[in-house]
Amino acid sequence: MTYVIDPPAQASVAVNGSDDRFPVRRIFCVGRNYAAHAREMGKDPDRDLPFFFTKPADAVLDDAQTMPYPPETENLHYEAELIVAIGKAGANISEDDALDHVWGYAIGNDLTRRDLQLQAREQGRPWDWGKAFDNSAVIGPLHSVDKVGHLERGAIRLTVNGETKQDSDLAALIWKVPEVISILSHSIALAPGDLIMTGTPEGVGPLVEGDVCRVEIEGLGAIETKIGPKV
Repeated sequence: MTYVIDPPAQASVAVNGSDDRFPVRRIFCVGRNYAAHAREMGKDPDRDLPFFFTKPADAVLDDAQTMPYPPETENLHYEAELIVAIGKAGANISEDDALDHVWGYAIGNDLTRRDLQLQAREQGRPWDWGKAFDNSAVIGPLHSVDKVGHLERGAIRLTVNGETKQDSDLAALIWKVPEVISILSHSIALAPGDLIMTGTPEGVGPLVEGDVCRVEIEGLGAIETKIGPKV
């Protein structure tokens, strides 16, 4: 097969302890999956079905990279998140079987142009320009389930220049990983290479040029991102 233009490079993320990389197919994100974060965003958490938004695969940015401050925003925010990597295809997956589809876990940072997101929300428009921009999905090395097991609890923290901004536990997720996978798979058939960003705790806030943002999840280590000059 030939193409009329050169096909784009395959987006991928690192694999812990290996030179291999994990190919990224799609990135699904869960909105407001910690109760305290939902409240700080002006919403009341409840047990209605969770909602999802997406980021393009090539929005991924590796650990220890400088992220240029993005255009068209004056309010770039951090959001610490647990990342789930899908390694087995499936649709209409039951909660009991959901974890069988997980290849591994990673630390993530869902960078957000908050001013654009809130403007879109107020106007009833999609969040894409606030969430799905270049380098907006910082994702650290993936840890395989074979090595770390499944993460149901454990500290999740974020610091900016050494100052703690987010400090919670994975156990505080409203919708747990098996539930998220099951619900998502009833709308979209999941495939190997799909990533799920599971939501952020309370304490989200701004980043400016020169900041160093560090995210830690118990059992997965830590990742760091420096914010560079505006592009």
